[in-house]
Amino acid sequence: MSPPVTADEVEEATREVVRRHDPRTVPRTELFGALYDAGLAWVHHPVGLGGLGLARGLQAVVDAVVTDAGGDQMFAVNPIGYGMGAPTVVEYGSDRELVARWLRPIATGEEIWCQLFSEPGAGSDVAGLATSAVPDGEDWVVNGQKVWTTLAHVARWGMLVARTDPDVAKHRGLTYFVIDMDQPGVEVRPLRQMTGQAEFNEVYLHDARVPDTYRLGDVGAGWRVAITTLMNERSAIGGVTGRRGSGPIGEALGLWRAHPDRQTAVLRDRLARLWTRAETHRLTLARARRTATAGQPGPEGSVSKLVGAELNQDVYEFCMDLLGPDALLYDGYDLRRGDDATGGRVHADPGSTLQQRFLRSRANTIEGGTSEVMRNILGERVLGLPGEPRSDSDRPWKEVPRG
Repeated sequence: MSPPVTADEVEEATREVVRRHDPRTVPRTELFGALYDAGLAWVHHPVGLGGLGLARGLQAVVDAVVTDAGGDQMFAVNPIGYGMGAPTVVEYGSDRELVARWLRPIATGEEIWCQLFSEPGAGSDVAGLATSAVPDGEDWVVNGQKVWTTLAHVARWGMLVARTDPDVAKHRGLTYFVIDMDQPGVEVRPLRQMTGQAEFNEVYLHDARVPDTYRLGDVGAGWRVAITTLMNERSAIGGVTGRRGSGPIGEALGLWRAHPDRQTAVLRDRLARLWTRAETHRLTLARARRTATAGQPGPEGSVSKLVGAELNQDVYEFCMDLLGPDALLYDGYDLRRGDDATGGRVHADPGSTLQQRFLRSRANTIEGGTSEVMRNILGERVLGLPGEPRSDSDRPWKEVPRG
């Protein structure tokens, strides 16, 4: 039987996998492993690496069939590994066996990944980071601190950008690695959020060793590799689609129906405007996914991330206004640590309250690139507007003043 190449053939191939591995009766890892083996984990990946070499947009066909059958989306189970790690590993990994070794557990959700980019002194300006990687034989020795690392406490692998040459400009002295999070020299500490949860972390790296075989891309080319991760991150965060009236706007509609005594003309107008924005965003995402090519995502990921983050906040603000005094009732401030990725930033914990989701939404315009960064990207790369002045772009990193 020839491999599927059209949307109908991809749909039928997915249905066959679902028939053999019913999401309602088999472990999630079994279903996702079967999808990977059939080339349906990332249809745009090469054959043998979880894909079929097809257009990226056909992944929406796979996701729809799995969801309709009662299964989870792989992105929701392992958001950073599936949405950001896998495409970076495929594009820049030089050892095909090692790439395959990493990819299948990403797809099944058996090995969670995290992203070690931001630092206390390098948040939006990631290229200014100070964590160092020094060669030592066949290894690199890493020292430094990372912060805001989502899911580091459950991650098996981390995507690490470190400085390997302080004598050149900041963007040119970086190298990209995959690091074993379970090894000695990697310490993870929780960062408690105002929700009481601690899905974010700070990570301390002290003489942690990384084999050179775990390097992605050339030495000094880490910024280029990091951009691949970041573009996929924004596309993944902003690209989660659902059915009409689902997600946060669906919660707002349900809350509206449950409280007829609190309905006013002003709130009705706000809800109508929010529903229109949500539906426009959903349809735009669905069209973008269907027409996506096999290449890396472009600036459209920044558009969807920007719009989706601000919409999410506005919807939950509406919910709090509709709840009135009840919005102040929240008993979730005790420190809680999730033991998997499913309660992370992509989908709210099913047991959480509207108040929790309102508080959590404040992070939406910060994580994955702030809204200000998204607007800069769109202004410079899409609209062609002049970039912001960057006085340190050509100076050696070690000569740039740092606070």
